[in-house]
Amino acid sequence: MGRTIVVANQKGGVGKTTTTINLSAALAEMGKKVLVVDMDPQGNTTSGFGVEKDQVEKTVYELLLEENTFEECVHRDVYKDLSLLPSNINLSGAEIELIGIDNKEFLLKKSLEAVKSEYDFILIDCPPSLNMLTINSMCAGDTVLVPIQCEYYALEGLSQLIHTIDLVKERLNPDIEIEGVVFTMYDARTNLSLQVVENVKENLHQNIYKSIIPRNVRLAEAPSYGLPVIEYDTKSSGAEAYRLLAEEVVHRGEEEWQ
Repeated sequence: MGRTIVVANQKGGVGKTTTTINLSAALAEMGKKVLVVDMDPQGNTTSGFGVEKDQVEKTVYELLLEENTFEECVHRDVYKDLSLLPSNINLSGAEIELIGIDNKEFLLKKSLEAVKSEYDFILIDCPPSLNMLTINSMCAGDTVLVPIQCEYYALEGLSQLIHTIDLVKERLNPDIEIEGVVFTMYDARTNLSLQVVENVKENLHQNIYKSIIPRNVRLAEAPSYGLPVIEYDTKSSGAEAYRLLAEEVVHRGEEEWQ
């Protein structure tokens, strides 16, 4: 049975989408069958895989409202061994449309249940807020991966996110766990990046991934070409960092591997 990882942090600009795109591509490169679900109305994960978000008519939004089936909405092989459930601005209307629907927190879980066995990993990119789309994602997920930018306010909002995960665990999805924290936009030239990493390690009693994602020009350029960085510049430091993270994610919990 596959593992469903929710990539979440209500702070914007921390590298959620970059992590979703490049971690999923690195997992697929390892031969894993991967499904990426774009739950952000901005649709940046969708365009990051080269899919024209404004041209897509059948998205995760239509799937949630049961207007279309999974097969009608999914884009297969946007990258080798990787499929995508796209999103666009229509999804921003979901909050209002879902008012009054029974068990609305479980719509995504219900949509993915039938296909979960087809994939080794399902990665869900959440919007930068703790709204119904994020709650839906957490109800469908097994674990939550939290990207943290190496900057001064890194820990701000993190306790709120952990509180939300705890509430979801208590009331909606008893199986959800924190997958771990991954540091992004690390700049080895600044003391600040180093201090942030140390500070988080001291204050956060969670699994922290050893792989740290650097600030990298290639990583920033890749989405504008609709490519994961391992395709855009396979030897870049960004590509190498996401390959290492994928290895860690695959072997999570295996004592002998660590």
